[in-house]
Amino acid sequence: MSLSVGIVGLPNVGKSTLFNALLKKQQAYVANFPFATIEPNIGVVPVPDERLKKLSETVKNAENLSFLPPEVPATCEFVDIAGLIEGASKGEGLGNKFLNHIRQVDAICFVLRAFSNPDIIKQGVKDPKSDLEILRLELDLADEQTLEMHMKKKNATPEELPLFKKKPFLVVLNIDEGDVSKSLDIENKYAEELGIDKDQVVAICAKVEAELSELTLDEQKEYLKELGTNESALDKLIQKAFKTLGLITFLTAGEKEVRAWTIKEGMTAQEASGVIHTDFMNKFIKADVCDFNDFVNNSGWKQNRELGKVRSEGRDYIVKDGDVVEFKIGS
Repeated sequence: MSLSVGIVGLPNVGKSTLFNALLKKQQAYVANFPFATIEPNIGVVPVPDERLKKLSETVKNAENLSFLPPEVPATCEFVDIAGLIEGASKGEGLGNKFLNHIRQVDAICFVLRAFSNPDIIKQGVKDPKSDLEILRLELDLADEQTLEMHMKKKNATPEELPLFKKKPFLVVLNIDEGDVSKSLDIENKYAEELGIDKDQVVAICAKVEAELSELTLDEQKEYLKELGTNESALDKLIQKAFKTLGLITFLTAGEKEVRAWTIKEGMTAQEASGVIHTDFMNKFIKADVCDFNDFVNNSGWKQNRELGKVRSEGRDYIVKDGDVVEFKIGS
């Protein structure tokens, strides 16, 4: 399941720096799991998930393997969209081309300037609240044009139209390096100021994230410690983007690999099986399901079955985030 997040912002807000940091994160993981060939302005990045490491270790010990099964994380796709300027809905700047690119993504990530570097010209940028209003106004105006055009043609109801206001969105505040340790307070402050949920706001220093992407894991930990934090904001962005898209992951665990599979929240076991292989949906028999913590604490499938911790679920079972699943498929 491939769903995408479009990175949108006014000029000189750090959008390209953020996207380049995401691209470097993609390249760092390229050896760990397969990628399809993609265009240069699209980055497919892994969703951080500490459960995979624990699953791999559990399978290794349970199956007496001499190796750790490879980890295959879920992924999230980010699309770098050219900078918007005021008047885009009327054709200013890239105008319609810009708007068309946003129509093709599943969610929008608005990047707002919250840093104070005087060497970078603001060029139409005022303050985070005003900038978000400009961005959303341009999309609202474009929606009005779409509605007017289709009302004249009378060939679609408003519910069927691909309007921007229907898309879920995130806000990234590009902050100063010295504010990294205060990112949570900044997120809460701007969430209230912008009138949106705090889970939709991520404070990131794009410059720091770009520098982190060049370092080893140990060097990253040391650098983050110096900045007064222990977490890459880029990881937090990827996780929040994943949730914004309404996605969850179920897990599979075996000698070949341990893997996080992406599904829409609310999917049934039969629908989820089709994410692994489309044929599975037609040949679905049942799903053996184990809670992640039980799976790890009780050393894998065999012992959990003996303890009665593995449930056999039918096709209509609603898969939960973190379920460890083994599908039984007919011939």
